[in-house]
Amino acid sequence: MTDKISNGREAAAPPGRGVRVGILGGGQLARMLALSGYPLGARFATLDPAPDACAAAVSRHIVGEYDDRSKLEHLSGMADVVTYEFENIPEESAAYFAWNMPVYPPLRALAVSQDRLKEKTLFRELGIPTPEFRPVDSLDDLKAAAQEVGLPAVLKSRTMGYDGKGQTLVKSTDCIEDAWKQVGGPERILEAFVPFTREISVIAARSAAGDVKYYPVGENTHRKGILHHSVIVNGDSDPMQKSAEDYSERLLNYFGYVGVLALELFDVGGMLVANEIAPRVHNTGHWTIDGAVTSQFENHIRAITGLPLGDASAIGFSAMVNFIGAMPDAEAVLKINGAHLHDYGKEAKPGRKLGHCTVHGDTKDEVIAGMHELLKISDGA
Repeated sequence: MTDKISNGREAAAPPGRGVRVGILGGGQLARMLALSGYPLGARFATLDPAPDACAAAVSRHIVGEYDDRSKLEHLSGMADVVTYEFENIPEESAAYFAWNMPVYPPLRALAVSQDRLKEKTLFRELGIPTPEFRPVDSLDDLKAAAQEVGLPAVLKSRTMGYDGKGQTLVKSTDCIEDAWKQVGGPERILEAFVPFTREISVIAARSAAGDVKYYPVGENTHRKGILHHSVIVNGDSDPMQKSAEDYSERLLNYFGYVGVLALELFDVGGMLVANEIAPRVHNTGHWTIDGAVTSQFENHIRAITGLPLGDASAIGFSAMVNFIGAMPDAEAVLKINGAHLHDYGKEAKPGRKLGHCTVHGDTKDEVIAGMHELLKISDGA
């Protein structure tokens, strides 16, 4: 649905019906935002460098770079509010729209999430536990930081990292020089390795009026730095739910947040340590499409267009598995009881998220059993 209309602006629509949402990014998150927003009466335009971006099928798609002023102007003429699907877009591009329309989530949340040093510093300022860290700008800095933080530790680029990219584990002093060569970028950060018992995340939605909805905590498993699967067990209330909500609330209030925010955390023997935030809808919340009263995608659209937030409660039990690098056979997946398949329509590439499946059911045992069947199929894809 590549757009060919003029750049002329139209009168802004009231909340809900007819609101034009511009999205920076045209991947699967933009696709799912549009699919959730059309029933609310919203309309969508996307900007992405890829002509075959998977959101192009469900939006008026503009092909262009995020720093191309003419493309930004084009999108501005097609939107009443602008959002973004990932945090590595140039902050200046998002700020371009702020002169004549709302940009949600707020720009300062975007700026903090783009720099791991700013992110960790903010956690500390808000009293949110985080691993020990040191900024690293040279090999000598890294050697000194390794002594202060201790080893093992994780060396990361401060910017442009996602899905395990731009980071490496420093196991001992013998690994320091190799680690320095592996992680590029002019600025880096060394973070203490956290001996966690599990990784969890909490997703919140906040309206402009300050109403907040929290989704149940999900327990996440990563492979090679990429989310592989998540389990959400409504009814078995997670003991870390309240602490996760408390830390999330501090961030929401600090930013004056509007939209969906994900906070990833390490559970270290019953104490939570913050890893990172994502100021957007998040992979660990994909289960909400099939397993919650209101999905994270719908609540994001509700928040940024001025509609009341929906109930974030889980319905029964859910587990979600990502399909990475290859899609499994759809027939085999859909034979699993309670399976809901989501194919993003993307070209298969190693390490690329191509789709996901949620297994939903009335009991924890049946969902876990379905997830294990799904893992066998997806691992053999």
